[in-house]
Amino acid sequence: MRVTQRGRRALIATAMAAVVGGGGVAVGAAAFGPATAQNAPAPAATGVPAPAGAPASASYAAVVREVLPSVVLIRTASGLGSGVVLDAKGNIVTNAHVAGDATSFEIQVAGEAEPRPARLVGSYPPDDLAVIRADDPSGLRPARFGDSSRAQAGDVVLAIGNPLGLSGSVTEGIISATGRAVTEPAVPGSPAATLPDAIQTSAPINPGNSGGALVSTAGEVIGIPTLAAASPQSGAQAQGIGFAIPANLARDIARQLITSGKVTNSHRAAIGVQVATVTGADGAPAGTGVVAVTPGGPADQAGIRAGDVIRSFGGTPTPGSESLTQALASARPGQSVTLTIARGDQALTTQVRLGELPGS
Repeated sequence: MRVTQRGRRALIATAMAAVVGGGGVAVGAAAFGPATAQNAPAPAATGVPAPAGAPASASYAAVVREVLPSVVLIRTASGLGSGVVLDAKGNIVTNAHVAGDATSFEIQVAGEAEPRPARLVGSYPPDDLAVIRADDPSGLRPARFGDSSRAQAGDVVLAIGNPLGLSGSVTEGIISATGRAVTEPAVPGSPAATLPDAIQTSAPINPGNSGGALVSTAGEVIGIPTLAAASPQSGAQAQGIGFAIPANLARDIARQLITSGKVTNSHRAAIGVQVATVTGADGAPAGTGVVAVTPGGPADQAGIRAGDVIRSFGGTPTPGSESLTQALASARPGQSVTLTIARGDQALTTQVRLGELPGS
């Protein structure tokens, strides 16, 4: 997160409009139609997790000493954020909203007085991930990444980053839930995005923590902190509710960016429509309205038209665009799904073979 702006906020599955694997700009808070990150290949766990029921350590100093050298401060012309060292070549994973529109950066390594220059390798805003590379990788210590699919509610975690520019800060909490679908708002240089499989944590996440490390007590990075929840009433940050991108997804997307400079396999399902929540006379959500259909996309091939209202997706009611986004979060590219739609006074049922959200 950038210190020069308000921290990123999320409303859990409350986007009022969504771009679901289609082109164009949605009306309202935009979101992308996701598939679960479980489709991404999971790296083998590299640490030994504490046994179930084991007492918490009185101090996490050893964990911090191990991980802190792998977390860098990232400075752009418009703000500050954090990043995690991936490899000895100087590749660093961070959030796309930390990178923003910048192509050159300065990174600050813990214990070093002078910053190092770095440049953009690639960015994938739909998953809010980016990779930058230090011009001089000497001495950079790659982090140990764990298998985020093993994370479970109740695990103790540490968030390590540079909140408000306070380098090397550590906060502690637990994993509150896994598999959350959360929608980020758009900020300059980074469009809105829906994170389909986010890790929810009580560890405080503040502006500047974005792109840092969510770490297990075994010293493994299991997530990339990216945003804090906001109250839908006041917009104020909700205390003790933050979200991180799973490490398995972060590593997979980062490897694609490093290999080819773009994402070639998003692992995310899409139906190729632009949608917005239809509001009834009482002001309550009354359905998911199709605003536009991507020519040649899955919805187009299934005969869905602009003006249709999607009532259910695979048997799951879709009273608003956020519910369609959640339904897509549990779907896979290539899967056939039954959609119930309303077209005027008609109730229709159609089969859609899901496509894949385009890469970068």
